[in-house]
Order: sequence, then C-alpha cells, then structure tokens
Amino acid sequence: MSGPNTAMILAAGFGTRMGALTQERPKPLMHVGGGTLIDHTLDLANDAGVTDAVINLHYRGPQIRAHLADRTMPKISFSEESPEILDTGGGLVQARPMLGVAPFFALNSDNVFVGDNPLKTLSWAWRPAEMDVLLLLVPTDKTRAYTRPGDFTIDTSGVPQPRGEAKTAPYVYTGAQIIVPESLDGAPEGAFSIKVIWERLRHTGRLRAVVYGGHWVDVGTPEGLVEAEAAMNAAHP
Repeated sequence: MSGPNTAMILAAGFGTRMGALTQERPKPLMHVGGGTLIDHTLDLANDAGVTDAVINLHYRGPQIRAHLADRTMPKISFSEESPEILDTGGGLVQARPMLGVAPFFALNSDNVFVGDNPLKTLSWAWRPAEMDVLLLLVPTDKTRAYTRPGDFTIDTSGVPQPRGEAKTAPYVYTGAQIIVPESLDGAPEGAFSIKVIWERLRHTGRLRAVVYGGHWVDVGTPEGLVEAEAAMNAAHP
C-alpha cells in the first residue's frame, strides 16, 4: 500500500547526551556520512514519497531554520515549541493542525538507518483498517551505540508489548512510526510522551509494530556519531 505523504520530524531536543558537541549547535545539525542528521532524515522522507514535512523546533531552532532555508524537497514547515519543550506527544499535538487529516509519518532526527528506507518498510506494513499507530522496531542485535535494555516484545497478533519489569526486551523502537491523527484525540495538554498514546491504543488493539530488516544506529552520544559514520561508510564504501 502507498504510504503517507506528510512527515513530522522531531528536532526540538536539547541533545544533552552529546555533551559539549551541542553547546553551540543543535544535534540535528551534527555531521555524519557527508551530511547533517536532519538532511539525512529529510532525504529518507523525500525518497519515501513525502511531499510535506513539519519540523518541531526548540533548542537553537533558528540554526535549523537557517540551515534548511534553501531546501525545497520536501516542502518544510516549522512548529515552534516556546517557551516549553513539549516532548514527543505534546510536540505532535501542537503540530497536528499542520499535518492534515491523513495518516502521517513521525520520526526522530537523531537516528541512522543502514539498509532499506525505514519509511518504506512502514508503508509496506501499513493497514489502516487494523491499526491507528504502526511502530518500526529493530532487533537489539541489529543496533549500534545502543546501551539500554530494549523496549518491546511482539505478540502473535503483531501488537508490541512493553518490556515492563523484564530485564531486557528483544526489540528497540527506532523513532519512526505512522500515526492516524485521530489517535491524538483526548491527549493530555502540554508536554507528554507519545507512549501515553501507544498504551491507550495497545489496550484497544489498534497499536501494531513491524520489524526493520537493516541496522540502526542510536546517534545520541559522541560514540553514536562515530558508530554512525562507520556504519554509513561501510554501507557506501
């Protein structure tokens, strides 16, 4: 099935795990593999057929605006989060009027994928009659620079189940998903995590997951930048 033509790109974070590297510029403008993280993300969106992208801004937002001033594909709009940063869920709610009424992609700007376009993987698995949110997960053994214990298991119906009290889980959320706008109805006001929406949909059976077949790099730390550079160079020698 064809996928969404709109994407929400989350770029408002402080990048605190980057330490001194983000004191003067935001993490989406970190360079890896011959370009910035935000440009790599927009390239994925453009390749997947996205025509319109909404980018949320908070920390050093003017730098991101200036960097993207000449970019025309996809068409870019900005959602300013001020004075409060709104977290993943609140950022989506604020930007919702700009995202239209059709399902849209949402993806972080600080991950690197090595393999098939992750948004195309989501599109191929998208079944609107069965789901309101589709998460892209990756096996923990296909991650790089990832040090946490995993996020989900997947049950026989394809519903992701959170790790809960277990010490580890076999799948990691990659930061990419498809969302039906109506799934944000009744969301909390202000800052909140998108996990609130996921949990509600999990209980109604409208949350699903698909597993990414390539590798995924968590570019949240200086070590992650090094790993991402190595992974991209290996994929495109």
